[in-house]
Amino acid sequence: MAFENLPQAEKNQTEVRTNTSSNKSTRAILTGALVVALLGTWGYIIYDKNKTKETVTQQENLIASTSTQRDELQKELEDAAMRYDMLKSSNSKLDSTITSKDKEIEEKRARIQTILNKANATEAELREARTMIASLNGDLESYKNQVEILQGEKIELVQQKAVVTRERDNARREYDSASVVIKEKEDMLNVGSTLQASNFNITGINEKGSKEKSTSTAKRVDKLRITFDLNENLIAQSGNKEVYVCITAPDGTPVAVEALGSGTFSTRDGQQKFFTQKLDVDYTQAKRQSVVRPLKKGGLFS
Repeated sequence: MAFENLPQAEKNQTEVRTNTSSNKSTRAILTGALVVALLGTWGYIIYDKNKTKETVTQQENLIASTSTQRDELQKELEDAAMRYDMLKSSNSKLDSTITSKDKEIEEKRARIQTILNKANATEAELREARTMIASLNGDLESYKNQVEILQGEKIELVQQKAVVTRERDNARREYDSASVVIKEKEDMLNVGSTLQASNFNITGINEKGSKEKSTSTAKRVDKLRITFDLNENLIAQSGNKEVYVCITAPDGTPVAVEALGSGTFSTRDGQQKFFTQKLDVDYTQAKRQSVVRPLKKGGLFS
């Protein structure tokens, strides 16, 4: 019996050894697979970490680059703004063309500053800001040229005004000089045209009926006869002339009665003087004329 069971026992041992070997092989395979999976996981983790680090680095570089660009653009904008303010202050009185340009420049300047104030400004926005700054600089150059043109025109106008002022002053001086000469000539003509009288004579007349006889006896005098000559004058024009007759009494007082036509007149030196009578004489130029006028008793004398 024991002999007969021996092959069966060997068979079982063989199966056990076979199963054990198979289990070891399977375990080895699983272990290898796990190792490979673990290595793969570690590799992915390391790769992902490196990739993440690279992405972070790129983002940091991008942020740094964006910040640098923003700073550069801000500096360019400030420089442009400074130029603009200087141009405005250098020409306080601007014409309508430049004044209308101010609004465009201010709007563009405000738009650029809005972009630069954004903490998360995109590359596209920064490119837009850079383009607008370039455009703004072009506007400022045009603005500067217009200001220079206006200043040049202003200088030219100032120079023209100076020339006109000098010419006006010269003309005024010449006019004043001419006026003085004319006034002098007029004064000379006025003096020269003044009629000069000579051969004054006052004669007492005694009237008897229709006859008249000169007398030197005061009580016999009925009227006075005033005679004088108007000398010839080449300047005075022919026509009616007013001649003032001034008679002085023995006591030195003027003989003048306003009710009988006496009055006052201004002499050439501006003084007021009494006249006894004013005579209208029809004068003929360049001719000596005798004037005779009676003065009745009881009128201006008694």
